[in-house]
Amino acid sequence: MENRVILEMRNIVKTFPGVRALQNVDFTLRSGEIHALMGENGAGKSTLIKVLTGVYSKDAGVINLDGKPDVKIHSPQDAQNLGISTVYQEITLCPNLTVAENMYIGRGKKALTNWRKMNADADKILKKLDIPARATQQLANCSIAVQQMVAIARAVDMDCKVLILDEPTSSLDEQEVEKLFGLMRDLKALGVGIIFVTHFLDQVYEVCDKITVLRDGQLVGEYEIKDLPRVQLVAKMLGKEMDDLSDIKGEQGLYSGDDEDYKVFEAEKLCSNAGIKPFDFYIKKGEVNGFTGLLGSGRSECVRAIFGADRVTGGKVKMNGVPVKIRCPLDAMKRGIAYLPEDRKNDGIIGDLSVKENIILALQVMKGFFKPFTKAQASAFADEYIKKLNIKTASADTPIKSLSGGNQQKVILARWLLMHPEYLILDEPTRGIDVGTKVDIQKLVLELASGGMSVTFISSETDEMLRTCSRLIVMRDRKVVGELSGEDLTQGKIMSTIAGGE
Repeated sequence: MENRVILEMRNIVKTFPGVRALQNVDFTLRSGEIHALMGENGAGKSTLIKVLTGVYSKDAGVINLDGKPDVKIHSPQDAQNLGISTVYQEITLCPNLTVAENMYIGRGKKALTNWRKMNADADKILKKLDIPARATQQLANCSIAVQQMVAIARAVDMDCKVLILDEPTSSLDEQEVEKLFGLMRDLKALGVGIIFVTHFLDQVYEVCDKITVLRDGQLVGEYEIKDLPRVQLVAKMLGKEMDDLSDIKGEQGLYSGDDEDYKVFEAEKLCSNAGIKPFDFYIKKGEVNGFTGLLGSGRSECVRAIFGADRVTGGKVKMNGVPVKIRCPLDAMKRGIAYLPEDRKNDGIIGDLSVKENIILALQVMKGFFKPFTKAQASAFADEYIKKLNIKTASADTPIKSLSGGNQQKVILARWLLMHPEYLILDEPTRGIDVGTKVDIQKLVLELASGGMSVTFISSETDEMLRTCSRLIVMRDRKVVGELSGEDLTQGKIMSTIAGGE
């Protein structure tokens, strides 16, 4: 019975108008196994998960579950009744309720009438899974990591055989990720089969037993972790050999205009109501620089102050040597500054609008809503950038919410590039997107800089910062603690600067 096959998906086909999202895909999961599902955005991972959980109906293929042949899954409720539970990247719990209430809500009136029993049962599960929370504690008072664990505890308690974790670590810090991995290993020991969807390669190699790779809706293969080195995994996801990502900087020429020492933007003693200490900053024409530091160090708050997204409480700003006031994002946009925010779901995309409407949004704001673009103008703008950035969408009129995360990110980037900004700020532009799209965006950044645009680039992945930036501003505890360039641009130097403030 040890490590028996618990889930078999065979020859799964799913077609949307104009797109074959899954073509005869196979997937096998065993009990007590952590199995990574990998692929670029648009590879078919989400579609396969949605077929398994009854969100989409399959067009062809068979699902066998725990010895039962050809099970029918018509809804998420069917999946739950069969022992398939999903925990999504965005936590779908109620922060105003207690931990226990969140664990038992939606199980019928019976579950929520005997409060003493409910709290006792919840505490038992929390203790069994070593989750640092109490049943009677309000969920809002728990960290994001603990909330994520409560969501998993809720899923596991519903007689879960298959647990799907969809990007569960994207908003967690290193210590919280370790706690989550501890919980995953405990569940593995209890015989639960776990499907782990993530973009973090390090995490896959730390916690998973097997990897299944999809590309363009097709199965590339299933591999034991020990048999698939990282470079080969990346190559299989991209469909091309890639010995090293680090050479992309060498592919682009640096900006070589006459005014390369010309400072496009300068800030002196800038601070905001987000609690960052006053900082000095400048960026030259055609330069790519960045803010680096641990999660919560103040990287994002610095660029939000530059763009006027947080209320500026002090300091002076110059644009092209001329003192200016930037009190709000519209002031920044009028000065030729564009900003791609860290949280694309809440601050970036407008989900119910089309790709085209999302692309022209910033330019329309600048023009004024009483002077709308003609349909032909809007379509021309959208088509130009869909082609330029290789955005995968059925059409410009497709709602942006139906695109993959990486393609949504490219649409927001298109929105700002359409304004031809002088200074572009990118905050975590590659978070939660696949390796191929990451490389595309990094190359694009360097191309823009070589054409004279100034770019500030923020990423929580240090190697990505080293590949794209020629100068890094290092932060700790919401304060600038150093600046690195040239030979000092190394991982070790960044870490020692963060640790020692030198």
